[in-house]
Amino acid sequence: MDNIDMECVKTLRFLAADEVEKAKSGHPGFPLGNAPLIYTLWDRFMKYNPANPQWFNRDRFVLSPGHGSALLYAMLHLAGYGVSLEDLQNFRQWGSITPGHPEVGLTPGVDVSTGPLGHGFAMGVGMALAESMLAAKYNRPGYPLIDHYTFGITSDGDQMEGVTSEAASLAGTLGLGKLIYLYDDNRITIEGDTRGAFRENVGMRFEAYGWQVLRVDNSKNIGALAMAIEMAKRDRVRPSLIIVRTRIGYGTAKQDMASCHGEPLGKEVLAEAKVRAGWDGNKMFHVPAEVRSHFQDKLAGCRQWEEEWNMLFQAYSVKFPDLAMELHNRMTDDFTVDIDKLFQLFDGKEKLATREAGGEVINALAKMLPALYGGSADLGPSNKTVMKQEKYYSAEDPTGRNIHFGVREHAMGCILNGMNLHGGFIPFGSTFAVFADFLRPSIRMAALMKQGSIFVLTHDSIAVGEDGPTHQPIETLMGLRLIPDNCVIRPADAYETAVAWKQACLNRNRPTCLLLSRQGLPVLQAYKDVIRNGAEHGAYVISPAKNAARLIVVASGSEVALALEVQTALWGENIDVAVVSMPSWDIFGSQSDEYKKSVFPAGVRVLSVEAGTTCGWERYADASVGINHFGASAPGGVLMEKFGFNVVNVVAKAKELLQ
Repeated sequence: MDNIDMECVKTLRFLAADEVEKAKSGHPGFPLGNAPLIYTLWDRFMKYNPANPQWFNRDRFVLSPGHGSALLYAMLHLAGYGVSLEDLQNFRQWGSITPGHPEVGLTPGVDVSTGPLGHGFAMGVGMALAESMLAAKYNRPGYPLIDHYTFGITSDGDQMEGVTSEAASLAGTLGLGKLIYLYDDNRITIEGDTRGAFRENVGMRFEAYGWQVLRVDNSKNIGALAMAIEMAKRDRVRPSLIIVRTRIGYGTAKQDMASCHGEPLGKEVLAEAKVRAGWDGNKMFHVPAEVRSHFQDKLAGCRQWEEEWNMLFQAYSVKFPDLAMELHNRMTDDFTVDIDKLFQLFDGKEKLATREAGGEVINALAKMLPALYGGSADLGPSNKTVMKQEKYYSAEDPTGRNIHFGVREHAMGCILNGMNLHGGFIPFGSTFAVFADFLRPSIRMAALMKQGSIFVLTHDSIAVGEDGPTHQPIETLMGLRLIPDNCVIRPADAYETAVAWKQACLNRNRPTCLLLSRQGLPVLQAYKDVIRNGAEHGAYVISPAKNAARLIVVASGSEVALALEVQTALWGENIDVAVVSMPSWDIFGSQSDEYKKSVFPAGVRVLSVEAGTTCGWERYADASVGINHFGASAPGGVLMEKFGFNVVNVVAKAKELLQ
């Protein structure tokens, strides 16, 4: 290791340890062990420009073990991003841009929010997939417009998580050769030696997945690290895992001890480590002048990378103007959807499951939106999510827009998030609604990161029928509504489905969950114009009272048609009722108070009807018709009848409420 390399690594180690020590909170062990890894990547290989952290053709970096965030912040500070020494000193404090785990959109240079182990690894797969897809679509001979890598660090904890295995398996299958991870093989977790719970041969596992596996026996050997990364870059067919033997808490009295994983070292231990390394043990947040100069000297080259790319894009725009405009629109999220064309798909149709309507919408949107890519967790024919005029992406043909995710719901959600974070995509993934729990953590992370992933969740109620209670979601819909900043839409018919898809595609700042029916539903032809003007508000009066409503029946999804039948029955008994369709609670919640009062006027009783748990409906309704127990195996229509989703029962509940 050259002297400047040694000083840079020391600086990274001690800046990170100082962050944790000052905060009296954090994880010093990982930064001390991994400083050579992150330094080698950023010093020798990463293509970036701190002056523009969002430069589109930059290399992406994923710190999958996000608890090591102090190291990333130290690296960003030295590399010239907008992370100051003061920011490092405010690590984990209120209002700082250096939180306990990396948060995209908060800290310049952070490409992905990490913390839940395995998620970063899987999102990196999504980023690498996005790069490959864009390169296949837009690059032309002599114009390598999209040409960058996804680098990252992964940990023992990541490797124990199932989502990592799911994502790694798919990455190998898809041949994502520009994905390179350094594996922090320190063999220590919070509970101690990893052999207590983790004895597998990780390298052999990844080789079985189709990865190139390389090894570096000593993390101090930057030359060996650089050589391994070079070898990884030369293999454009296989993703690469570089297993690096590291030492948690390197250079301190707590080296190789679990106690340095998640708590400060202590002033004496840290000072002693600095002295042992030839530094002043009393100095905090010290950056030697030669280290500062080393990184500042790189800034001109960083700017040049982007300037050269901008010139390449300009030349490309002259030669391929249509492709350049399309790519520009994708990079800037400049999308439009023609709702009239979508509505025309359903004119004259009488009955259609909303999953089938969704399938027709997807195929129409595929022509309008070049950025629309997606697939299913092996349920495409059932979810109706296949773009019929498009190919499937594969290692052999990366031009496909359909994605075989396989039975990997959790990784699918993370990969969608990674594609979003990369930019240039409107990605969707699908499965049955009841399996949303398998990907719930990735939905939550999409909401936290403000990423517009689309989750298509079909077979949305007990009307799934014969498959029985294991496949019938009861609490799923309400559980998804609980995730902050997650847009949940359960459309009533084909027209509402078209509106829902438009909203999902155009809202790039939060995820959308589309809950769609297995069973056929009436296409509400008579209410087409009302739906066009009302559904986008989240809730609207689809059928007003004749005079002054004594009751409002509010429903979502498949129960809206039932509510309209109930209205007719109550009108026959001279009970004036209005019907509200409420496809999305959160969209409705964002409307003005005036609009909300127009939908739910003060003093009017409200009855909700939804084939799911009634818990939560007290926010809007005085009484509810729902299901608070598991379902059964029988035809869907029979179940709906037996569990009270019929005109007779709902009319009785309405009358009871009015007494």
